[in-house]
Amino acid sequence: MRTWFVLTWLLTLPLHEVLAQTPEEKGLAIAVEEERRDTGWLDQKSDLQMILRNKHGEESTRILRIQTKEVDGDGDKSLTVFDTPRDVKGTALLIYTHALKPDDQWLYLPALKRVKRIASANKSGPFVGSEFAYEDLTSQEVEKYRYQWLRDELLDGRKVFVVEQYPAYEHSGYTRRIVWIDMEIYRPLKIEFYDRKNALLKTLTFHHYQLYLDQYWRPDRMDMVNHQTGKHTSLLWKNYRFKNGLSDRAFDRNSLKRVR
Repeated sequence: MRTWFVLTWLLTLPLHEVLAQTPEEKGLAIAVEEERRDTGWLDQKSDLQMILRNKHGEESTRILRIQTKEVDGDGDKSLTVFDTPRDVKGTALLIYTHALKPDDQWLYLPALKRVKRIASANKSGPFVGSEFAYEDLTSQEVEKYRYQWLRDELLDGRKVFVVEQYPAYEHSGYTRRIVWIDMEIYRPLKIEFYDRKNALLKTLTFHHYQLYLDQYWRPDRMDMVNHQTGKHTSLLWKNYRFKNGLSDRAFDRNSLKRVR
């Protein structure tokens, strides 16, 4: 959901109140600015290589294609298609992301030639067997969390905000996240995820950000380490394309049967 109402509220505050923000207000302001800088790309296509490693270091690889469309007033829509391995080739997943209610999800299984709706109250389920949960990869509306700025520091030589985020979605798999946000580009460099027992579960790091259309920063690689299982998933992104003119029809349920 877009946050014009938050911006309007901030503009009504006296200057001394804006400068004297509480940790909660500063955390929210950082999130609002992060969203503002990554709005207006309309739609995006990208190719993805997913590398899964178990605790013994054994690897398996999947190749996927993902297209996403911005939605005003709600979360984004995305369509994911599998190209490899052979046993899942042509499988497609359609997601309508929502901030505070369960996502709408549909799965197309080419062997059965049918579309199946997926019950999705639990966004903490693993995304296609990886260490990424569905809620890690869906669009991150400001309303999804409550915020608290913790401190400013350096991370790998970069100035960052460190912000704690508390999920507002009642079925989240996490009690909180701690996010290191680059002060220059307002994109995350590291996220720590804490499970429902408030123990450190996973750490996600972002690498090699590239600038597209002189405005939008995207990483070439994301690495998720599960500290409790020893498993590791890497996402290698390439061929980002923006403003492709994708229509709503490209994200309806019938689109699942048209993917190749």
